[in-house]
Amino acid sequence: MTGGHEPPPEQPRPEQPPAEQPPAEQPPAEQPPPEQPRAGQPDLDVAAQRVAMAGRHEVGLRSLGQPNALAREFDFTDDSYEWRRLFAELFGTFLLVLVAAGGPIVNARFGGHAISSSALLVAPGMMVLAIILFMGAVSGAHLNPAVTIAFMLRRDFPARRVPMYIVAQFAGAVLATLVMVALVGKHGTAGLTLPGPGISTGAAMAWEAVLTVGLVSVITGTASGAQQIGALAAIGVGGYIALAGLIGAPVSGASMNPVRSLGPALVIGDWTSWWAYLIGPLIGAVAAVAFADILRGRGGGEFGRRAAQGTLGTRWVPGGPGSSSGPAT
Repeated sequence: MTGGHEPPPEQPRPEQPPAEQPPAEQPPAEQPPPEQPRAGQPDLDVAAQRVAMAGRHEVGLRSLGQPNALAREFDFTDDSYEWRRLFAELFGTFLLVLVAAGGPIVNARFGGHAISSSALLVAPGMMVLAIILFMGAVSGAHLNPAVTIAFMLRRDFPARRVPMYIVAQFAGAVLATLVMVALVGKHGTAGLTLPGPGISTGAAMAWEAVLTVGLVSVITGTASGAQQIGALAAIGVGGYIALAGLIGAPVSGASMNPVRSLGPALVIGDWTSWWAYLIGPLIGAVAAVAFADILRGRGGGEFGRRAAQGTLGTRWVPGGPGSSSGPAT
């Protein structure tokens, strides 16, 4: 044995954990290319810009006092164009009575054989057809208080506008009779609607009610969204008036219109059986509305309102955006 101390055994060093390596940088994920709009499909940004522009046009139109085609549901009650609607009713009823009452007056002036009886009976229907086509979009071309009241009961026409419509219609009937009398004079009862020979006033009233049921049924039916026949409604209404005249004139005169009978009665000064031509058409109008409710349910839809009130200010905007020469003539 050798002397001295032996060195202590070497202690193992604690094993150091490996240094943490930074994570390898991942390559950026590849972004999909932006979706291109399909052919015929507008860019969403462009569509949004158009909607914003339409909103600005809406504000601009209303600030100028013009009706706005972009907010159709509000323009049915736009009072700024009421005078045009009333003038349309006055002018339309004037033309109707000019033919319906003026024809018999002219015929009587020239001996009673200048105009055939068939022509006298068909002419009012043809005139109504023309009036609906050329100005139905302005006022609805009621031309008849019974029609106005029926549209109101169907909830297609606001009640607050009914009185002035009836005043305009009656004024048109009176003016037409005054013009005819001024031009060719009075000739007995020519131009009036009277019960036929042997027909009582009550029977004439009942006959007027029956004829008016058919007339108002045709008008409200063709004005309904269920049909959507548009301008063809004029043919249906005018055709019915002509046919009703051919079969109804010998019984009651086939008026179906209180102002067509009462306007000439006021001017000529003959009120014979006048109440039959007031009450009969009103009864017929109410009955026709009840039948319409049975056939198609309650009214008040957009299509019916457009037919009853016209589309002035909704489908036609005078001097609107894109117009180069102001209101159309």
